[in-house]
Amino acid sequence: MDEPAILIDNADGIARITLNRPASLNSFTAAMHRELREALDNIADDCRVIILTGAGRAFCAGQDLGERSVAAGSSPVDLGETVDACWNPLIRRLAAMKQPVIARVNGVAAGAGVSIALACDIVVAAKAAKFVQSFSAIGLVPDSGGSWILPRLVGQARALGLALTGEPLPAQQAADWGLIWKCVDDEQLDVEVNALATRLAALPPLGLSATKALIRSTWGRTLDQELDVERDEMRRLGFTDDYREGVAAFIEKRKPRFTGS
Repeated sequence: MDEPAILIDNADGIARITLNRPASLNSFTAAMHRELREALDNIADDCRVIILTGAGRAFCAGQDLGERSVAAGSSPVDLGETVDACWNPLIRRLAAMKQPVIARVNGVAAGAGVSIALACDIVVAAKAAKFVQSFSAIGLVPDSGGSWILPRLVGQARALGLALTGEPLPAQQAADWGLIWKCVDDEQLDVEVNALATRLAALPPLGLSATKALIRSTWGRTLDQELDVERDEMRRLGFTDDYREGVAAFIEKRKPRFTGS
C-alpha cells in the first residue's frame, strides 16, 4: 500500500503537515493537491499554528511534470486548467488560513514550490536550502502567485533576474534579500521552527489572525484607508476576552491564558 502523500501530526495546538513524496522531491500531483486541501480543511479549527514542510531532501519541486503527457504527437495539455483547478486554490487557501503558517524549508524549493513557501506567513529555511524559479527552463512563467510576490519582496530587478535565469538562490541570500524570514544552520532547523511555533501558539489567536489579514490585504489600500482599517480592528479586538486577559496578566506579572475569545 502506498504511503499517503500528505502526513499530519496535530498536537498541543501545532499542526505539522509534511509533503510526503520524497522520491519525487515532493512534487505535486492532482491527488496530492486534493489531500493537502483536505488536510487544511480538517485542521482549520483545530490548531493555533501550522508548520508546512517536506519529507526527505526537498521542500517541494512544484508540479510533477511526469503527470502531464507532453510527448511528441500527444494532445496538448491545458496548463491554465491545472493552475486554476489546483495551484491557485492552494495558494489562496494557505494565505487565508486564520492561524500563522510556518514554512519549514528543509531543502530545495523549485517552481511552484517556491510559491507555496512564500504563501506561508513565516519562512524558516535550512542553510542548505535553495529557491529556484525553474519556469524559464521549460518555456513557462512563474505561477501560483510567483510573479506577484517576487517583486514585492525583493524588487523588480532581483525578481526579473531570478525568473529569467532560473539561477538558484541560496537560503542565506534569500534571507539577506528579504525573501524569507530566517536562514538557520541545518541542524538547528527543527529547534528554530518548533520554538517559533510554540511561541506563536501561546499568543492571542484573534490578534494574530487579524494581523495576518491586515498585512496581507494592505497592498490595495492607501495609508489613509489603512489607518481606518487599523482603527476598526483595534476597536473590535479591544472588546475581546484575550485583550483583557493580556492586560491583566501584564499588570499581575503572570503568564496569560488566552482562549481565542
